[in-house]
Amino acid sequence: MATAALVVAVAVGVSVGPADLPLRAVGQALLTRLPWHPGPSVSAVAVTIVWQVRLPRVVLGAIVGAMLAGGGAAYQGVFRNPLADPYLLGVAAGGGLGATMIIISGGNEALLAPAAFVGASLAVAVTYVLGATGKNRSTTGGATASIVLAGVAVAALFTAVQTYLQQEHTQVIQQIYAWILGSLTAASWSDVAMILPYAAVAAALLLAHRRLLDVLRVGEVEATSLGVDIARLRLTVVMAATLGTAAAVAVSGLIGFVGIIIPHTVRLTAGASYRIVLPVSMIGGAAFLVLADVAARTVQAPSEVPIGVITALAGAPFFLFVLHSSRSRRELA
Repeated sequence: MATAALVVAVAVGVSVGPADLPLRAVGQALLTRLPWHPGPSVSAVAVTIVWQVRLPRVVLGAIVGAMLAGGGAAYQGVFRNPLADPYLLGVAAGGGLGATMIIISGGNEALLAPAAFVGASLAVAVTYVLGATGKNRSTTGGATASIVLAGVAVAALFTAVQTYLQQEHTQVIQQIYAWILGSLTAASWSDVAMILPYAAVAAALLLAHRRLLDVLRVGEVEATSLGVDIARLRLTVVMAATLGTAAAVAVSGLIGFVGIIIPHTVRLTAGASYRIVLPVSMIGGAAFLVLADVAARTVQAPSEVPIGVITALAGAPFFLFVLHSSRSRRELA
């Protein structure tokens, strides 16, 4: 079902846009890149719109959505908290600070994505080092609590620095907020090429550890007695989830709620086993973000609504609804 939803989302994403292209023209434009295609039967403008504007945006949105949803599911599993999200350990704050520093310095826009990636990775590295060396790291659940608390502190610190820089450079504050709210407007095949290796590595690592996350669900003491190296598992999963999330943030800005509502929906509909939750969350997150991006570029056409606004408008009411459902309360208990 999730795969079917993704196929539909991709079809809608490629077909819908400000340029009025008939479905037949879209299909013909897609076929022009196939080696056995008999010859051009559609205008060059249509081919350019489909292959250079819509398709890279759809592919990039799918990758970003998969990473955010997969990262959220992984964090929720390793920290045993269904309310954890991909930005829990300071990814958002670090990425925001990195992008802000490039914007206020007047640097090349091509440096935005690398700076956001470095900032997000640095924030999580600091968080993990501080949390893993805390006093409570040897107690049951102590390391997890220490890492989460360190993430809150690091996020607050990075956000404070970012806020200070914004106040000192008010002339670029609109540009900063535009990045923070998230967008796929400038999506290109080069962005896809940049994020794809990180996404592939992150997805492979997370999927390879989904069975161990199921073991961790019974408790750290029980998992240890079954031979699971909790510290190694936590480090590997956090690093993989952070890698994918940081790559997503680098090309899309900060897009909220995807990493919470998609894994939560999967658990409510398909069960709590991470053998199912992780792969289905990735597919569902890809479909959700592609459709959210379609809404972002069509609701107020020809201008665009920040995609973070769309995900918040869709995610917040849904999240409030599931919090009040009886099954959700049992899961959060």
